[in-house]
Amino acid sequence: MSFLVGINAVTLIFVALCVFAIAYRFYGLWIAVKVLGINPENSTPAIRFANSHDYVKTNKYVLFGHHFAAIAAAGPLLGPILAAQFGYLPGALWILIGCVLGGAVHDMVILFASVRHKGHSLATIASIEVGKFTGHVASLAILFILVLSLSCLSVAVVNAMHNSPWGTFTVFSTIPIAMLMGVYLYRKPDGVKTASAFGVVLLFFAVVAGHSIAEHPMLRSCFDWDKTTLEIIIPLYGLAASLLPIWLLLCPRDYLSTFLKIGTIVALAIGILFMRPTLQMEPITKFVHGGGPIISGPVFPFIFITIACGAVSGFHAIIASGTTPKMISSEREIPFVGYGAMLTEGFVAMMALIAACILIPADYFAINSSPEAFAQLGMEVQNLPELAKQVEEENLQGRTGGAVSLAVGMAYIFSAIPLFKEFMAYWYHFAIMFEAVFILTAVDAGTRVGRFFLQEMIGRFIPKFADEKWLPGVFITSILFTGAWGYLQFGGKIEVIWPLFGLSNQLLAACALVIATSMIIRMGKARYAWVTGIPGLFMVCMTLWAGCLQIFGSYLPSGKYLLGVLGLTVMSFVVVIFFGAVVRWIKLLAIKNKVKDAYGDEVLELVEE
Repeated sequence: MSFLVGINAVTLIFVALCVFAIAYRFYGLWIAVKVLGINPENSTPAIRFANSHDYVKTNKYVLFGHHFAAIAAAGPLLGPILAAQFGYLPGALWILIGCVLGGAVHDMVILFASVRHKGHSLATIASIEVGKFTGHVASLAILFILVLSLSCLSVAVVNAMHNSPWGTFTVFSTIPIAMLMGVYLYRKPDGVKTASAFGVVLLFFAVVAGHSIAEHPMLRSCFDWDKTTLEIIIPLYGLAASLLPIWLLLCPRDYLSTFLKIGTIVALAIGILFMRPTLQMEPITKFVHGGGPIISGPVFPFIFITIACGAVSGFHAIIASGTTPKMISSEREIPFVGYGAMLTEGFVAMMALIAACILIPADYFAINSSPEAFAQLGMEVQNLPELAKQVEEENLQGRTGGAVSLAVGMAYIFSAIPLFKEFMAYWYHFAIMFEAVFILTAVDAGTRVGRFFLQEMIGRFIPKFADEKWLPGVFITSILFTGAWGYLQFGGKIEVIWPLFGLSNQLLAACALVIATSMIIRMGKARYAWVTGIPGLFMVCMTLWAGCLQIFGSYLPSGKYLLGVLGLTVMSFVVVIFFGAVVRWIKLLAIKNKVKDAYGDEVLELVEE
């Protein structure tokens, strides 16, 4: 293991790029062709049900931008930062293996399933592919998990943006810029390049202007919002994003944000190439057995619920069966959007892990641990006082949650690029703003998907709500859903919510993979069921294990009974879904004769779209 100590960070970048490129070219495309049998001749929901509001045929690059922006939230940024307490090796391995064999497969297969089922949600797909009872349980589980996830993501945005005029101005500048792009693209669908250039230029000026606004006393006060203000404004923004036509705000804003996201990650990689930093964190630390100051549990199984969106994420299933299938123009684009966007997110997670691990371990733990927990480690900070001075912050110690240490690491890397050394404070605040943009795009897309989902659920009892064109239903479900997660995020703390978010998120991923396995077996391709079945069973076992340790080893002994009950509730839902799926598998495998479905494929059983 000694040969892994002090390796160059460039090594991890090179390995990640090679693994992801090979995985996409061979494994991803093999699944798309052999397992799913995608057919470019099939009409997609965006074409069949076009309504210029939710079902809108979209350029594949714009759609990739929307999908990537929607799925890439706090998970790939904060999860790897927190998991670095175990050493860089466990996190790096899980990002590479989990992303290729689990996360990217999960995203692509669920996107395919939704496209083949009229763009319906995961819960409806579960009702069709597994059974009505299982579908009802899945509905409750998904709604519960989605509300919890969005409340956690909103808390992360508030933590990154509060009292940061520069970040707040830049983030909210993306709204009018995106609306201008949306109007232009709606009137001229082929003008993607022009709209992109226009949006990127305006975004650049917004970033630069944000720094000047932060320095101006009067303008600063207009955007210097405290936590309470942001906790009100962000749900209102989510409500607006769920109500406005998707082409006007949500899709162009996510596409615009993708330029910032990918551009920043590419710049981060370039900075690492210039800097060629050594990883200061050990490959494996003493905390792999538990007792860490950030995550109290052992590396197995807690690594799997800590690095959530960076490797496998159930939240992605909500997007892949929400907005994205309603905009994809051809089944040929499913691998590019589904598998490709997840690999891109995996690379983001690797960059975040590197940014944390190039810090001196004592400084890393000082930032991410409470002062009391850090004092018990017997460590002394080394570069932290100087780093705080360079980024113009009074104190960086005890800034838990991962966001600050990521910003410090990014600023440290960016400052290594020639001519940028004197701008470390600029890069630190830019990184804070970048994190807020990164996470907020998942909040707006998730809110819209939640509205779709709630409409489907209520529509089973009141059919009028299932009509996407019935405006009262759209408004009522938007307000109910946004109010639910907005209430939970009010006054929330990221260190309290994150473990339950990770648990719920990964349990949803396990459910999605199990449901996808049912679909693959029904399609008469049981020999390929291992593609989703193995990662699905793995996630069920690891996440339930982690959940039991978290609930009975942390929540209940410390008196956090509400979190314990919520965790047990989600775990119970997953167990019911899993056993319902197993029963369905047994019935399907007993069928001997195949029939042709509406797409001309031979399947074991016909189901409604």
